[in-house]
Amino acid sequence: MAEPLDTPVQKSTVRQRADEIKDYRCKNLIAVLEDPNDIKNIGTVIRNVNALGVEKAYVVDPRQALPEDWQEMREKRSLSKTSVSAIKWSFVKRFDSTEACLDHLEKNRFVSIVTSPHVKGQKNVILHEADYTHTRLAVWFGNESRGISDLAVARSEMCVSIPMFGMIESLNLGTTSGIVLYEITKQRREYQSKYRRSRRRGEKSDA
Repeated sequence: MAEPLDTPVQKSTVRQRADEIKDYRCKNLIAVLEDPNDIKNIGTVIRNVNALGVEKAYVVDPRQALPEDWQEMREKRSLSKTSVSAIKWSFVKRFDSTEACLDHLEKNRFVSIVTSPHVKGQKNVILHEADYTHTRLAVWFGNESRGISDLAVARSEMCVSIPMFGMIESLNLGTTSGIVLYEITKQRREYQSKYRRSRRRGEKSDA
């Protein structure tokens, strides 16, 4: 007979899984969705955020489609369904405007980068050619049809693009966020792993 939900066995399994993935989470890494149109896309990105070990997700939501309270957001059925329940295990914060989100990030010493094709006058890099091991990093993804805003671009450190080799030179929001966040989390996990190893060696030498 299957165990009922929320039994001690299930809670123990969840706690065990949380302990197993703890060292692989990318701290001080935030994925930012700027004014997304489709709540299904929000759920898809939150699923990517959780699966790839991104610490937080911020949503710039001027239409106020999402609840402001995180607990209410976790209980929103449309988000729970599209994120395959990842919303229950992910920290998501909403902002009313791009400016408010940028102000919050900069106040907390986060560097912003945006996913965007080449923008004249900005630093433009190919995804796999850049270094993403900044201490505090926010990765911005723009609106499905309009892309990233001029304000977010102006206040970002660089524009990151995915190299494409087909006749169609665009990807949907879910795919874009998955590809970009995979590369960034891979680099940051490697960096965090080296830091932990060097720290352990230092502790042994002091012993």
